Amino acid sequence: MPLKLIPPRKGKTSYWSVRGTYLGVYVDRSTKAPSRAIAAKSLKLWKEEIEEGTFAKPGEPTFLDAAVNYVAETGNERFVQPVVDHFGAKRLSEVDQQAIDQAAVKLYPEGTPQTRNRQVHTVVSAILKHAGIDGKLKRPKGWRGKKRTDWLKPDQAFRVFKAARRIDPEFEIFLVTLCYTGMRLSECLTMMVDQVELAENFAYVRESKNDDPRGVFLPPVVVAALKHHPRGLKRRGEKVFRFTKCGRLYALMKKAKTATGADVAFLTFHVFCHTYATWMRRYGGLDTTGLIATGRWRDEASVRRYEHVIASEESQKAVLLPVPKIGGRRNTLRKAS
Repeated sequence: MPLKLIPPRKGKTSYWSVRGTYLGVYVDRSTKAPSRAIAAKSLKLWKEEIEEGTFAKPGEPTFLDAAVNYVAETGNERFVQPVVDHFGAKRLSEVDQQAIDQAAVKLYPEGTPQTRNRQVHTVVSAILKHAGIDGKLKRPKGWRGKKRTDWLKPDQAFRVFKAARRIDPEFEIFLVTLCYTGMRLSECLTMMVDQVELAENFAYVRESKNDDPRGVFLPPVVVAALKHHPRGLKRRGEKVFRFTKCGRLYALMKKAKTATGADVAFLTFHVFCHTYATWMRRYGGLDTTGLIATGRWRDEASVRRYEHVIASEESQKAVLLPVPKIGGRRNTLRKAS
């Protein structure tokens, strides 16, 4: 009997299946699809795999099976369908580095390395790990893009604060807190009143990006700002700031930038993190190890990007170099020669 689609059986399964023989290969398998149109794609794909000799044997795990289980247990369907359409019922053992790289190029021929990484490599890696395959996957060359490390100069930051105050006093306090603590946007937005101890210059972050709780030092400028919070800090069980990560919050930032001037056009909420690190290096005297010790970063790779914001101790030896004598007949350059 040639391969054909078998409709769902009431009370037994809601999925279409494929049954029959093609080129000597017997198939009796569920497509895991409630739609006939999607099931027909599986039938077509399996016929092609049989012709190519890549059809998975019964009981052997396939990418389709792994993807179905991944979506069912995590609920995450983002970017999954295109990779499922590409790999289909291919054996998991065949979804290797080369196959993933080729899939990324085929699915997104005009895509940037960042796009291919986000929509193919990351998705496939998550599905494979969920299936128990935890191999190291190389990402597309250039997937990190060009990292920029913009930061605010003190006068720029002060003008941003002033502009924010005119728009919304609480928004100014929010920006001051970001700038002088290095907290991530999500950490500051979810910080609870119960986590703040102004008398001790302390705030507690229960969950950071690294999944580690950490203590945050509140410098005097932040303590002073929080003491003037329009709604006060006596509301136990509530958030310190009323803002949420939504369009209104970014609209406030846009207004503050416009009111400040064109020289802060690069400003984003994350720039305050860069500003904190830069100021801690330039004015606080911290080196790479010191920045890690603040608890804001976990490893050296994350903080090396701030090494260029100050002139190194070695480069400052330039003050010892010979220079011309002003008003003299001879100069130190001639003496040095």
